[in-house]
Amino acid sequence: MTRDSPPGLLVLHAVRITGFADTPVIAHRYGLDTAETKELLLDAEALGWVEHTAFAGTGGWSLTERGRAENERELGAELARVGGAGEVRDVYREFLPLNALLLRACTDWQLRPTADDRLAVNDHSDHAWDARVLSELAGIDRALTPLADRLGSILTRFRGYDTRFTTALARARAGEGTWVDRTDVDSCHRVWFELHEDLIATLGLDRHAEP
Repeated sequence: MTRDSPPGLLVLHAVRITGFADTPVIAHRYGLDTAETKELLLDAEALGWVEHTAFAGTGGWSLTERGRAENERELGAELARVGGAGEVRDVYREFLPLNALLLRACTDWQLRPTADDRLAVNDHSDHAWDARVLSELAGIDRALTPLADRLGSILTRFRGYDTRFTTALARARAGEGTWVDRTDVDSCHRVWFELHEDLIATLGLDRHAEP
C-alpha cells in the first residue's frame, strides 16, 4: 500500500533535494500550502534544521548539517514503517548504471571533442551528434519509467520523476536544448539530480562513496 508522507517531512525533504529554494518553490515541490510550508520552515529554522540566506537579490532556504541528519532520520523511519527499504535499494542498484549513462549524455551535450581540443564546447552545429545524445536520453527515459513506478508504489512522494523527465526531453527534442542540462529549469539533468539525491537521502548513503 502506498503511503503519503507528513507535511513536515516533505518540507524538510524538499529543501534537501532542491538544495536552495524560496518558500513557494519548496511548497510547490510536493503540492503543499504555501502558508503552511512557511510555518513549517520557521519551525525547522527554530530547531536549527534549516537556514534562510539572501544574496544578489534572491533568497532561499537550505539545510544545515543538523537538518540533513534529521531529514535522513525521518526518511529512514518512514521507509521502515512502510517496509520498502529492500525495494528502494534494488531500484537504486538499477539506477546507478543509468546514472552513468545520464552523466555521459549531459557531458556530450555540453562538449564535442575535436582533433585539437578534447574539451571543445558543443556548439550544436553537428545535428547527428546531438541526435545521438537525445536518442541516449530517450533510452534512459524508457528505463526510468518502471523504476519510478516501483518507487511510487512504495511512497507517494516518489511519484512524478518519470513524467518530469519525459516532459523535459520532449522540449529538448522540440528544439529547446537548454532542457537537457540547465539547472534553472526542470531539465533532464535537474530532474535526474533530484531523483539521485532523493534515493541517497532515503537510503542514508553518501553520494561521494558511490561505486
